[in-house]
Amino acid sequence: MTIDATIPPGRDKSTGSVLNDPKVRGYIYQGITLLLLVVFVYWVTDNTIENLKRANIASGYGFLNGRAGFDVGQSLIAFTSDSTYGRALVVGFFNTILVAVTGIITATIIGFLIGIGRLSKNWLIAKLSMIYVEVFRNIPPLLVIFFWYSGVLAVLPQPRESMALPLNMYINNRGLAFPRPVFDSGAQFTFYALIIAIIASIAFVRYANKRQLATGKRPPVLWIVLGMLIGLPVVTFLATGMPISFDVPIAGKFNLTGGSVVGPEFLSLFLALSFYTAAFIAEIVRAGIRGVGHGQTEAAHALGIRPGLTTRLVVVPQAMRIIIPPLTSQYLNLTKNSSLAIAVGYADLVAVGGTILNQTGQAVEVVSIWIVVYLTLSLSTSLFMNWFNAKMALVER
Repeated sequence: MTIDATIPPGRDKSTGSVLNDPKVRGYIYQGITLLLLVVFVYWVTDNTIENLKRANIASGYGFLNGRAGFDVGQSLIAFTSDSTYGRALVVGFFNTILVAVTGIITATIIGFLIGIGRLSKNWLIAKLSMIYVEVFRNIPPLLVIFFWYSGVLAVLPQPRESMALPLNMYINNRGLAFPRPVFDSGAQFTFYALIIAIIASIAFVRYANKRQLATGKRPPVLWIVLGMLIGLPVVTFLATGMPISFDVPIAGKFNLTGGSVVGPEFLSLFLALSFYTAAFIAEIVRAGIRGVGHGQTEAAHALGIRPGLTTRLVVVPQAMRIIIPPLTSQYLNLTKNSSLAIAVGYADLVAVGGTILNQTGQAVEVVSIWIVVYLTLSLSTSLFMNWFNAKMALVER
């Protein structure tokens, strides 16, 4: 007589149920979940189509070729009321990119300074940095936007009484006026020189890093890079007969003439998102620096390295592997928070899309464009930061 080892003694194999198999139950539950999801999507789609038919609204993206019929306050590309809805969305997209990129750069600089300031041995600097972080972290970003728009920029003087700033700039309650560059023939060579200088600087930094790893000696990278980035374009600019001039704003009796103007809508959104996000970045930087062992700082001081160089060359590079992953989330938050621009009338993607939605009634199409654009921006930012994180990772030898 033989006994089946897979069946406990005293139990007949024929009486077992397939539902007692965890793998089978898992397949059944997943199938039911998928079926319910398909039914839900079908119900939503069918309900949306019926509602569109009832409202006599044609589905599709053909409306993007229609005439916009409205103006946009700030545009990086040419746009008039006779332009199409599609071009209006492109204008909003570029405005969103402008806020996101400038905000990320500014927030990163401020955040690093405040984060390092919180660890300063100077009592006043440390306390002021702490107050900055605690204030901005505990108020909503929309309130910060209103503070800059209504509490700071709106109370600036009228254009006839504009406040003069350095470099021929003026600021008033209508925005910031600054010189507008005018490019003549031959100006492209200055830009070519700048591109060459950037490439040469990157190559020199990589060479300096390899030399430092091989010999322990590092050439003066900062001054050489600044010399290339500034010197080569300036020499090219002078050699080509200075083909770039500037249209300077001039204060008149009632208004400013000439130059370019950045409206208070952009300034309030840019400043609010930069200062708000910088508070979170400061805490990330502080935590990253705290995560570096004290032995690294003590070893650097024992070698005679000054405190400033120790922070810049020893502590911060090691802290970056801790800082970069959460820093990515803050960059994504700043990009998505730019949609709050609608509160102050800045023509970002959401504000322009909302105007188009109200005129055409194409709610599904406009919302789908918003989703695709912000999803693409978020994924692109994440991919770049993941690549940057891999480049900054410490390589063990």
